[in-house]
Amino acid sequence: MQWWSWIVAGVVLLGLELLVIDAQFFLVFIGLAAIVVGIAALAGMGGPEWVQWLLFAVLALIFTFGFRSRIYEKMRGSAPGFDDGLIGHAVVLPDGLPPGSESRVEFRGTTWRVQNVGSETIAPGAKARITHTDGLLLRVERI
Repeated sequence: MQWWSWIVAGVVLLGLELLVIDAQFFLVFIGLAAIVVGIAALAGMGGPEWVQWLLFAVLALIFTFGFRSRIYEKMRGSAPGFDDGLIGHAVVLPDGLPPGSESRVEFRGTTWRVQNVGSETIAPGAKARITHTDGLLLRVERI
């Protein structure tokens, strides 16, 4: 491929990232790989077409798996209620919860799944302390 076609393909992929709702930053790194291959071809380091495609594939994998998660997390930030700031807070369980069992609880204006990670059953209406979060699952133990 011509050097300019790699750069155009890269810019198109970067633009698609803006149009696709929640593409989660995959197209950015594939587009960057295409642009790097285009610049390498412009500088005379592209080699035959199969080498360009191989370089593109390798760079896309390296960029995506090497940098995407770190940069995506920094740009996205953390949503309120999904961080370790929940640890130590108390929730009131409407139903009894034996050890290892799961239930649902109202907390901070929404419904969460809770799991009793303690060794004692939590009685209905009792408070439980959040010890760990795992996505939308709150791991709790009796206070």
